[in-house]
Amino acid sequence: MNAGLIANLRKQCDGPRDGALLRFSLGNALLAEGEAGMAIDELRRAVAFDPTYSAAWKLLGKACLDAGQTQAAADAWRSGIAAAAQRGDKQAEKEMGVFLRRLEKEKP
Repeated sequence: MNAGLIANLRKQCDGPRDGALLRFSLGNALLAEGEAGMAIDELRRAVAFDPTYSAAWKLLGKACLDAGQTQAAADAWRSGIAAAAQRGDKQAEKEMGVFLRRLEKEKP
């Protein structure tokens, strides 16, 4: 379904338009296709381009969780909370806080 979109986004990687938004979009499309591992790679690139991109941190946490990497998900959300606080993105900060508390509650 997203194969065409993913292919188009990949064509733009490493070009003049490469950046956090492109990598976030690619990670989002990959995650929607059930490719959590590849999504994680792209979302990590997104936050490398822009460490304050709270939406990318939030989605990275979800991708990690989908891949069964609970500690990585928690780490991503902690980083995302700090990034959101730095940017003044209160909604993203609250959402990731909720995700993190739920995750910590589920731990044995």
